[in-house]
Amino acid sequence: MSKKQASSVRDANFSINETFGGRLLKEEDQVFDFNAWDHVEWDEEHLSMAEKRIAEQKENPVVNKDEYMANPNEYWDRFYEKNEGNFFMNRRWIAQEFPDLLQLVQPDIGQKVLLEVGCGAGNTIWPILAENKNKELKVYPVDYSKKAIDVVYQNPLYDPNHCHASVWDLAGPTLPEGLTENSTDAVTLIFCFSALSPDQWNQAVDNLYRVLKPGGVIFFRDYGRLDLTQLRAKKNRYLDENFYIRGDGTRVYYLDNDEIQKIFGEKFEICQNGVDKRLIVNRKKKVKMYRCWLQAKFRKE
Repeated sequence: MSKKQASSVRDANFSINETFGGRLLKEEDQVFDFNAWDHVEWDEEHLSMAEKRIAEQKENPVVNKDEYMANPNEYWDRFYEKNEGNFFMNRRWIAQEFPDLLQLVQPDIGQKVLLEVGCGAGNTIWPILAENKNKELKVYPVDYSKKAIDVVYQNPLYDPNHCHASVWDLAGPTLPEGLTENSTDAVTLIFCFSALSPDQWNQAVDNLYRVLKPGGVIFFRDYGRLDLTQLRAKKNRYLDENFYIRGDGTRVYYLDNDEIQKIFGEKFEICQNGVDKRLIVNRKKKVKMYRCWLQAKFRKE
């Protein structure tokens, strides 16, 4: 299968009958001809299965909900203590999905500040820094796991001339170390927001608004509703509506585009609110697996 050359993200109201490129499945009997299809509409079989699976999950919720709500950072500390920087691959797709980010790394563009929220082991910042030609770029990788920040500091790609990593809680009362209000040109929020509980959303959005400069942009990507990983959640993983714990105790909320609009629309201009639905198939076993991610851009006016 040839390497993807363009983003698969479409507007949430995209129709399969429109021509946008990529590999689009229009005839069901072709489904096992390739390993993957871009932007596949979910069929009735999948939706029926999803409804059944979620009903089963609700009947077998998490046993001790408070355990996972009180100190979620502890589970991320354990995660990075165990996996360090070896679990996630570097996100080399970041420039393909968000080409606007490359403006920050151009030579002679002047001082630019990028805040990477939920940086983990740095899998988003390393590909960006690899492309950097801007001597005045400063990247602030932050995570509320101290162990994750330790992993970032230990990476040989960490350059204190361009990086300042620190522990920060997106839903806490303060701004990241070294940053003030209206100080940041761009924020990357990649597979991070979903770790918050819904009662933390307002504070998180307020913090992002405060730290961004007018005209600054948030680049957002996260798990979408009815993604394969939601439907595969086992017994005693259901915390609340669309909110789960993984096997390692870390939390994940599965969003939809309407929620994205409600959460960010009051403070930001919604420049993009898209969905990336893909069908991955096991051609040998004739198994279909549906993935769903949300992708968006929010601008501070």
